[in-house]
Parts: sequence; C-alpha cells; structure tokens
Amino acid sequence: MRAPDPSAAAAATAAATATTRPAVSIRSKLLALSLLPLCGVLPLLGLILVYWGDAAFDRLLVTKVRSDLAVANGYFERVQAEVGSGTQAAADAHKLVRLLEAQTLDGVPALLGEARRRHGLEFLNLLAPDGTLLASELGAVESGHRMPILVADTSGSQASVAVLEPEQFRPIAPALMDRLAVPLLPTLNAAPTERQVEQRAMVMIARAPVHDAAGRLRGHLQGGVLLNRNLGFIDHINEIVYPEGSLPPLSKGTATLFLDDVRISTNVRLFESSRGERAIGTRVSQQVREQVLGQGGTWLARAFVVNDWYVSAYQPLLDKDGRRIGMLYVGFLEQPFLWAKYGVLAGVAFVFLAVMLVAAWASLRWARGIFKPVERMARTMQKVEAGDSAARVGVLTSHDELGALAAHLDHLLDTVDDKTRALQRWGEELDRKVAERTQDLQTAQHQLVKSEKMAAVGQLTASIAHEINNPIGVIQGNLDLMRELLGPAAAPAQSEIRLMDQQIERMRLIVTQLLQYARPTEYAGYVEQVDTADALDSSLLLVDHQLQRSKVQVLRDDKASREVGINRQELQQVLINLLLNAAQAMPDGGQLTLSTQDWDDADGQAVGVRITVCDTGPGLSPSMHERLFQPFATTKSDGTGLGLWISRSLVERYGGDLRAETGISPGACFSLWLRSDPIQTPQAAD
Repeated sequence: MRAPDPSAAAAATAAATATTRPAVSIRSKLLALSLLPLCGVLPLLGLILVYWGDAAFDRLLVTKVRSDLAVANGYFERVQAEVGSGTQAAADAHKLVRLLEAQTLDGVPALLGEARRRHGLEFLNLLAPDGTLLASELGAVESGHRMPILVADTSGSQASVAVLEPEQFRPIAPALMDRLAVPLLPTLNAAPTERQVEQRAMVMIARAPVHDAAGRLRGHLQGGVLLNRNLGFIDHINEIVYPEGSLPPLSKGTATLFLDDVRISTNVRLFESSRGERAIGTRVSQQVREQVLGQGGTWLARAFVVNDWYVSAYQPLLDKDGRRIGMLYVGFLEQPFLWAKYGVLAGVAFVFLAVMLVAAWASLRWARGIFKPVERMARTMQKVEAGDSAARVGVLTSHDELGALAAHLDHLLDTVDDKTRALQRWGEELDRKVAERTQDLQTAQHQLVKSEKMAAVGQLTASIAHEINNPIGVIQGNLDLMRELLGPAAAPAQSEIRLMDQQIERMRLIVTQLLQYARPTEYAGYVEQVDTADALDSSLLLVDHQLQRSKVQVLRDDKASREVGINRQELQQVLINLLLNAAQAMPDGGQLTLSTQDWDDADGQAVGVRITVCDTGPGLSPSMHERLFQPFATTKSDGTGLGLWISRSLVERYGGDLRAETGISPGACFSLWLRSDPIQTPQAAD
C-alpha cells in the first residue's frame, strides 16, 4: 500500500480553494472600510457646508442691503423733515408777519429768496389763506393761482412727497422747469410702455401757516425740493450709505430715486456711455415694478440694474394719500461679492480635500498594517497549497493579534509538515515491508522500481558535476604522466599539450560553475569579497553557448578597482539573468557591452562598484519601464516575469540596487549597484 501523492493532493486542494476563493479580497474590504467614511462622509459634510455657506452668504448680502436701505430711507426722511422744519422756520419769521400785517407784498420776494437759501430749499412761495399763490422770490403773482393741498395736514409743517404735472409745477418754480423733462431710454427687462418722456415733477414739499401776533391766519408758506435730476441729493445719499472702504475694491454702491418706474435721479452709469453719463431715463425691470409699485412690497434680492447685476433694495415712495408714486433704491455690484464667496467656498473645499487626503493617507497607512500581514499569510497558504511545504509567514513587525496569528500559523505549518513527513516515512516503510513480504505483486514492484529510478535521475543530475571531475582528474594525471615520460621528446607537441591543459582546466571550471549555479542554496547565506570582473568572466562562461548561438558580440570595459561584499552565487545568478535577457533581446545578433567602474557618493567617499549591462536590442517601452521590476512583468510569451524582480530582491538584501536606465537608444541598459561593505547580512532562504 502506497501513501497518496502529496503534489496531487496539493493540486486538488489548490483547485478547490481557487473555486471557493471570494471575489473580493480582504485588501479591498479593508480599504473600503477605511476609505468609505472619508470618501463618503467628508465630501457630504463639505457639500452641506458649501450649501449652507452659500445660503448664509446670500442672506448676509440681503441683510446688508436691507440695512443700507434703512440708512437711505432714514436720510430721506430726515431731509423731508428738514424741508418741513425749514418751511416752518421761514413762516415764523417776524419780518414776514409784519409785511403781511401791513398788507403789502413789497420786500416779500427778497425775504422768500433769503429764507429759501438759508433753509436749503429749492423753492419757497407765499400763499393766501385760501391757497391762492401770491408771491415767489421772483416777485408778486398778479393772476392768483390756487395751489392744491399737497401735504397731509395743513395745520402743521410736515413735508410730503408729491407728483405734480408740468402746469402745476411751473407757477411754483419756473426756474426749475428745465430739470423736469426726462427722456425715456430703452431698458432691458422693463415693462412695455408707449411713453417717450417723463415730464412730471416729483417734489418733497411742505406747507406752513403764517399767523400774526393775534393768532389770525395771514397765509401759508409753501417750500420744497425738486427731486428730478437732483444729483447732489442722490450723491449725498450714496456717500452716507456707501462711504469709502465699506465695499470690496471692485464693487460700487448706487442709489436712485424713481418717479413711477423711471430713474429721475441716480448715480448709476450708462454702459454705452464713454463719458460715464448717468442712467437718468432708464426704467426698472418689470418684475421689480410689479412687486414694489404693484403690490407695495419691498424688493430685497439681486436685480439687473441697467447693465449689470446688483444686490438691490427697493421700497415704494408714498404721497400724502398713501398712493405709490415712486421708489427709493440702493444697491451694490454683485460680482465682487460672488468672487469673494466663491473664493471662500473654494478655500473651504480645498481644506476639506486636504483633510480628506491626509486622513485617507493615514487610514491607508493604518490599513496596510492589517492587510499586509493578512496577504502575507494568504500567500504563504497558497504556496503551501501549491506544494511548497517550506513556505512560512516569518516574523512580523507588528506584535498585535495578527503577529500572534502569524506565529500560530507558522507553528501549525511546522506541525503539519512534520506529520506529513512522518506519514511519508511510514508509507515508504510500509511499502518496503509489503514489497519484501509479497512476492505476488510483481507489477506493483515493477512500478515502484520505476518510480525509484525516476527519483534517482534527479539525484544523478545533481551529482553528475561531481562525478565528471573523476575522469577529468584521470585525463589530467595521464597527461602529466605523458609529459614526464616523454620529457624533451614532448617539445614538438608542447603547444598542443598546453592547449589540452587549458581545456581540461576549462572543463573543471565549467563543472564547478554548473554545480554552483544548479545548487545555489548550498552556497548562499554568507558574504565574501567578490571581484566583479571575475564574476562576469564566470557568468559569461555559463552563457557562452547562448551568446554564440545568437551571434552576440561581447565588449568589455573593466575599470573597477574594488571588490564587493556579496554572496558569489547570488551575484552570479543576477548576472546570468541579465546576460540571458540581453541575449534573448538580440536573437539576430547584436552587441553586448559589459562595463564596471567604481561607485562613489556625492562627497567622494568610496561606496562600491557599478556594473552596467547594455544591449542593442529593441529596448523597453515607457509602460514597461514603469512596471519592469514588478512580479510577472515580461515582454516574452514564454517568460514568467519573475527574473528581474528576484534579481533586484537579491541585490537589495546586501544594500545594493538594480536599475533600468532611461533615455538609452537603441537597446536597453541595466545598472547593478553593489556595495563594498553590505549594509546587512542576508538571511538564509526560507
């Protein structure tokens, strides 16, 4: 009875494992677990913050423009109150009362002109008790014109805002008639209209009674200010609401008085005007007009003003009867605030992105400490399943539960390996006893002998190099004996005898190198000082047949004067791999350049030796350069893609490096950097 074949069992186990292996690796799960909160929650919080910040910024702009409107309205009401108080002060003048008691208008025009200028009014008129116009500062009015009551209470001096037709305004202030007519200009988004000119007058007007000493009513003073084209008034409002430095550098504040929906006084400039003319005569948008004049509400939002978007505030202006006759507007250019908002939001987004990237990097670092040991254990199990019973996880840097688990796994594999070997020994012992005691199982015995012969072939192959040394020794001994027996008679054949000595020495060297290359693990695990030129010579000797078959010309340039500290067999393995790769890259012939030179650091201190292997083959593509030293990266259909990866790993064990030079044309060039004093002594192979 024979024990089951371990390789077949391992293959069956690997096949079963491959069919049941999960589609998602633990690396993917751990990465998803660590990155999901960062890539999901942080962007969501960032979007919420950006959305909230955008809304809060817009609310802040609305709050600012609301306060600006309150300041403008306060100033408007203060001027309105000053118009009333100025008119009342002029009505209380004793000189005016004495003139009226004397029933004479002489001196009244001059008195009215002086009072108008002193109280900052634009017109001041004397009315009879019944409201008939008696005199202005231009003189007495011969044909009396009865003035309408334009204030809410004729007993006081409270001013009101009123709209007068041209024929009503002309008797009051004929000198201001040139400011009335405002041609309407085409305005984007304004309500359709057939009007061409706005000729009405919007005035801030007050009426104050004039009483004599006995308290009898002698008449009224009517004073006020024309708001049409009153640029000083609107500029003063703008200076109060938007003083210098209250807005961003590129923004600007504006203020406007509307008669109905027409701008009659504004500091908004026309876009088409190269002289910076004011946009008097342009109209408000239909949407704002409907909300403010139509519904009596206040507009607090962005609006298109003449030629650009402004954060705007509009409120209706009412006459004494509460009718909406116009609007008061303040606002500031929106674009600079949008730039500031986008800058802040971009800064917030950048901070969130930076935090997310740093957190992701930290999470990946921490996650790597978990999935790297797990993947290492998984690869160990795959090697064991594939038949590599010597594969082990090894010592992990982490001393947590994963480190303990890896140690337990190695202990378990050691136990299983010991048990498996014991079972194999018991099976072999059982087979041997069965073969000795059972003479009838000739067929089974023949098969057993055949299997043992096949196993002996492997041992014979491993020992053939040692056995060849015996006939080589016999040949060398007979040759020495022949030279001794012939003596001087051997002189004519001395060159042939010397050639035979060289070829015998070459055969011995080839056998020795074959033995070292075929069984490198017997020579690994120790460091010695190696001459790089000698290592190249021995490596070329082993690949000479491949180079000759490919018609490759070898050029040498040995300039190195130092030896390197490395395991000779492992260095030879790396060099042979590079030489074979170069030969396979030039199947139709080419030139192989091998050079050595001393390697010094930036301070000129001796470090080691640099070996360069260059060929004239097709070279390496940029994509192959990026993954050249990764496992399974190859350009050959029959290659494994492990040679360069293993070679670099061997060199790095001794503190060296293996690099592929870039910018080489034609062909590929590899440089091997070896230290004279290795940084660390390599551990024995697992």
